[in-house]
Amino acid sequence: MTEPSYEVVWPKSARGVQTHRLAPRLDGLEGATVAFLWDYLFRGDELFPVLKDELTSRGAEVIDYDVFGNTHGSDEIAMISALPEQLRTRGVDAVVSGMGC
Repeated sequence: MTEPSYEVVWPKSARGVQTHRLAPRLDGLEGATVAFLWDYLFRGDELFPVLKDELTSRGAEVIDYDVFGNTHGSDEIAMISALPEQLRTRGVDAVVSGMGC
């Protein structure tokens, strides 16, 4: 009598999103420009002022979220599409994105 044979199926699917190399870290905050982005949904109005105080005390310049607009508003597609150029134009070195989930 022979042993039964079974085909094995791997339950993990192929990756839907490919990994990308991360941007290099900033050497420090002195002289860095940090942009805040927010979806206007959860406590950003409380969080961002505290974070801004901490970042500016370490020498960073902060561009507030209201400069860019709502990342989850009625014009979300246009706003996000224009974002890379806006960040480049303003010389942004880092972004803090607040999202309410």
